[in-house]
Amino acid sequence: MTDLRFTKDHEYLRLDGGTAVVGITDYAQEQLGDIVFVDLPKVGKKVAKGVELAVIESVKAASEVYAPVSGEVIEVNAALGEKPALVNEDPLDGGWLVKLRVETPDETAALMDADAYAGFLKTL
Repeated sequence: MTDLRFTKDHEYLRLDGGTAVVGITDYAQEQLGDIVFVDLPKVGKKVAKGVELAVIESVKAASEVYAPVSGEVIEVNAALGEKPALVNEDPLDGGWLVKLRVETPDETAALMDADAYAGFLKTL
């Protein structure tokens, strides 16, 4: 889990070279409850850090997912179209949302590591 970085909005980012795998944390999926739909961006969309990247709908509410870094969407998790509950079942692996080509690698420095995120959760 050490290669993961987290936002205060409960998104995670896992860097693999110049590509970032983005999703929501286990805490976020627990707060949302049963996820019934995921609205993902189109491949090729450019996003800036902090702007809406996707929308996740659960039986409780709809929640925006924000880009943890700036980049271009190079892949979406097509499996979520048929099985959005993957986000509940395995948010850090099978339930990822998008892959971004990172445009500004320095932006990852502002994100929390696993220990900092765990500490942040204790304040909620």
